Amino acid sequence: MQENRLRTKFKNKYVGGEPQPTPDEQLSRLEEDIRRLRIEFDIFFNGGTKRAPYETKGRVETLIKRLGDDRTLTFAQRFRYNSLAARYNAFRDLWRRTMQGREEGRDPLSAARASVREEAKTKRDGPESFVCADAHKEVQTMKDLYESLIEAKRQCGEATEDLSFARFHSLIASKADGLKERFGCERVRFSVTVENGHVSFKVKADRGATD
Repeated sequence: MQENRLRTKFKNKYVGGEPQPTPDEQLSRLEEDIRRLRIEFDIFFNGGTKRAPYETKGRVETLIKRLGDDRTLTFAQRFRYNSLAARYNAFRDLWRRTMQGREEGRDPLSAARASVREEAKTKRDGPESFVCADAHKEVQTMKDLYESLIEAKRQCGEATEDLSFARFHSLIASKADGLKERFGCERVRFSVTVENGHVSFKVKADRGATD
């Protein structure tokens, strides 16, 4: 019987003899493919190769579409997906403008640098807000908040190794208790956003309609 259960588990995990990647694995693959595609386009624009990396570009766009149609993504996974899709769209616009500059005879390197500066100025994610009444008990909300913060830090190249969920949860719950006691409110609002390439994390009393 145990052997049959193991066989069934193995069969469910593998379809057609190949492992089916989880959403997190697909998101990690998408992030890596976007990074690789950026490098390949940099090599192309610097004259290192004569052919633009359209195959890699097509693979990235296929994966973006597949994940975009996946309705099973959690809130944290959807947030990560949206961040990666926004990053890819910014790069795609950069590559399009640089290609256009090459065709019009302008210096592609100067055009690329200007586009990167423009992207850095305009790129900022809208705030992700989370409201909770009891940070100690609403663990899933805290996990969603934690995942959003970690993804924002990764996006900005900030360190995340020293911030475990257990430590984060303890610090945030304590901060929320202090705010509720100080302002006499029943709920606390947390927000995560990226502004000018830096992560902004805010905690404030939630006063509902009067906030």
